[in-house]
Amino acid sequence: MPILLKNNALPRRTFLRGLGVGLSLPLLDAMRPAVLSAAERSAAETVPRRMLGVCNNLGLLPEKFFPTDSGANYTLSPYLKNLEKHRDDFSVFSGVWHPDVDGGHPADNCFLTAAPHPGSGGFRNTISLDQHIAEHVGHLTRFPSMTLGVNVQRGLRSLSWTGAGVLIPCEENPRTVYEQLFLQGSPDEVNAQVAKLSVGQSIMDAVAGQTKALQRKLGKKDRNRVDQYLTGVRELEQRLEAAKEWEHVPKPKPRGETPLNPEDPKAYMDKVRLMYDMARLAFETDSTRAVTLMLDSVNSPAIDVDGIQITDGYHNLSHHGKNEAKIKQLEAIDVWHMRLLDELFTKLKNVEEGSDSLLDRTMIVYGSNLGNANTHVTTNLPVLLAGGGFRHGSHLAFDTENNYPLPNLFVSMLQRFGIETDKFATSTGTFRGLQLA
Repeated sequence: MPILLKNNALPRRTFLRGLGVGLSLPLLDAMRPAVLSAAERSAAETVPRRMLGVCNNLGLLPEKFFPTDSGANYTLSPYLKNLEKHRDDFSVFSGVWHPDVDGGHPADNCFLTAAPHPGSGGFRNTISLDQHIAEHVGHLTRFPSMTLGVNVQRGLRSLSWTGAGVLIPCEENPRTVYEQLFLQGSPDEVNAQVAKLSVGQSIMDAVAGQTKALQRKLGKKDRNRVDQYLTGVRELEQRLEAAKEWEHVPKPKPRGETPLNPEDPKAYMDKVRLMYDMARLAFETDSTRAVTLMLDSVNSPAIDVDGIQITDGYHNLSHHGKNEAKIKQLEAIDVWHMRLLDELFTKLKNVEEGSDSLLDRTMIVYGSNLGNANTHVTTNLPVLLAGGGFRHGSHLAFDTENNYPLPNLFVSMLQRFGIETDKFATSTGTFRGLQLA
């Protein structure tokens, strides 16, 4: 069907409907179409590396998180004492930021992209760390990447963004993640799923054809936008073709019981624990090598934690205004985040991969887009890096007034993956002081 222009203007509904097809499948991002055999995958890398990026978008109380001294013999802060038995498995940083990433809460979308000025009107995001990794190793696994979330405002927040700056929605139901990882349909169900994917591909082709016809009638600025859209369409076609192949590859045998999704919004910490478990299972079965987890608390109600009654919403508590009662409740929430991180590290260390543990093979970057949620500042971010084959056990302290670029950490992580690069976003090199194990 031709696209008609009325009075030299494109009908808004027609244009959005065309875009809707492309943007409705953002999880289908760039991936080479080939599915490698087991022998080919083994030859590519005997024991693979993984990456987990976690953003707690309400931050942590700075005075409780940051150590007061630096170096290898630093004194654990009150929060980091919850990770004491893993002291040699993580590094903590202070005085780091994403240069020019401002805007308060919108900065969470840039935690793994470092795209500047997310609060500005003309902002367009850039590729996230996990998607950069997926472009290089995503073809080796069933899922090039997995984008998870807890309490996320769907369509507004995510840690994962494509090369065209398109948000990849978070999956918030741990049961759905489990089913994607382990449940294999009957032959008829598999064929039906492949047929659905084929239909999806033909839709992408049709939209691309219509958009190309439209391009000739648009101005230069709009043609550039359409070019970006067509790039996304081509990426989706590649992913759809690869997904068809993977439907015929048997999934791993189920591990543990199918999780139940906590329906009560107060069960926030239960859901965080389940999502950590899903990420661990995805790595353990080599179903993917790049996972992101957005812990979105901006619209959270009062949540349940053991040992103290929480009387106000999580977001309201983060704007404590130095009210002691609010700070006490917020500290209880923060401590639970640290305890869940401790559980995750322990479970990953208990999984052996050759002479290493799964933690040794998994780079976990945990932090926040806010240095202090009470004031919305995006400097001096609380960040730690665990596992992944780096030499850990230190507090790497940088200037808390003139911050050090956090994207340098992403360059070091990409290089640890074996990806040849010396640049990511606003980086100036590799991360100073961080050494390989």
